[in-house]
Amino acid sequence: MKKAFQFVNEVKAELKRTSWPSWLEVRGTTIVVIITVFIFSIYFYVVDLGLNWFLLHLLRFFGAE
Repeated sequence: MKKAFQFVNEVKAELKRTSWPSWLEVRGTTIVVIITVFIFSIYFYVVDLGLNWFLLHLLRFFGAE
């Protein structure tokens, strides 16, 4: 039980030394993440369409429908 209290006290001390980001930094990085996810989703959608088109034509070329 003594080790548990020691651990909690060490965690509290470490959290006091932690540098937390400001609200402006959190908002800015959140916007960057949302925009990046949106761009990658569009990219993967286009790649998926291209692969689908290619495989469809490849299968048709070899007689599969």
